[in-house]
Amino acid sequence: MTARMATSKPTDDMATSKSTDDDVIGRLAGKGEQAMQRLADLPGGTRALRAFNDLKNRVDELSRKVRGIDALEQRVAKLEKDIAALKRAQKPASTQKAPARRAGA
Repeated sequence: MTARMATSKPTDDMATSKSTDDDVIGRLAGKGEQAMQRLADLPGGTRALRAFNDLKNRVDELSRKVRGIDALEQRVAKLEKDIAALKRAQKPASTQKAPARRAGA
């Protein structure tokens, strides 16, 4: 029972790993900000950053639209099933013989 209790407590290694991960992420964020500032300082850099930002916005918009396609596909599949069921229901009624026509009429 004591071994079970010991495994439920976080160890120092896990806490150290968590802080190291946070530190790495913080450093990467800082480096990214520095890189963006350097690009903005270059001739034409602001224009390039604006173009990258526009590209990001367009990709975000396209990804939202693509996610909406799944819902549309499900709706179309449901409608196709409904139509198939309606056609099956109409078949027995339409197989009745039509009255014979006279050749001279």
